[in-house]
Amino acid sequence: MTTLPTELISLVGSSFFAALMKIWGKTVETRKMERLMLISSAQAQHPLYQDLRNIKSPGFQWTRRVIALLAVFFIIVFPKLMSIWHPEILISIGYPEWSDGFLFTSSCDKVKWVSMHGLVITPLDTHLVSAIIGLYFGGALVR
Repeated sequence: MTTLPTELISLVGSSFFAALMKIWGKTVETRKMERLMLISSAQAQHPLYQDLRNIKSPGFQWTRRVIALLAVFFIIVFPKLMSIWHPEILISIGYPEWSDGFLFTSSCDKVKWVSMHGLVITPLDTHLVSAIIGLYFGGALVR
């Protein structure tokens, strides 16, 4: 029975280990270069973002106000007005409902749709209005 000499085993083992360490070192160096390039690109973009934040044009403020008012009108007010003017029109409301899984499947959220007559105030209405008001006044408070 022939065996490999210990010098050959040592040579192959040390060569494999050295190659593995060299590959690992190259990946670490590559990650370092990626991070340095990411930092330098972020520093190059920083003045652009600062310039955008410092714009004091009333056009931007009016655009934000118009978007907030249109969202509130068409999501909250318009369906309410339609239910008053045309009570025969159904208002469909979707809300998430937790659904248990079958045997080993996971549980998930499913959207349940309900149709209602008349003036309806849903949790979606209150959440949306509070989010819009919070974003609008929160943005004003930061300045």
